[in-house]
Amino acid sequence: MKNIEKDKVLKLADLVDYHEGQIVSKTLAQNSHVSITLFSFSEGEEISEHESNGDAMVTVLDGTGKFTVGGKERIVKAGETLIMPAQAPHAVFALQNFKMILTVVF
Repeated sequence: MKNIEKDKVLKLADLVDYHEGQIVSKTLAQNSHVSITLFSFSEGEEISEHESNGDAMVTVLDGTGKFTVGGKERIVKAGETLIMPAQAPHAVFALQNFKMILTVVF
């Protein structure tokens, strides 16, 4: 684990700030088996379609995001989780400011 305090109760959404016109990311763990990253998206920002070699689990911590997975759009709100299978083309769009945690298992 990195970029995160150990042995302390934390609110993950507080670990990344919003910055207008930007996507902010903070890596919490990364190795050959797993990647855990926090993101904040300013409204209107996006990550264009791409693929991952691992299964990805997204949990929205704040706000609302639109995820397109294999051509299907999904609206995911705070407290909700979406699983994106490995090799499935996917994209992310911020319908409003939103924060998420992304866990990828390789």
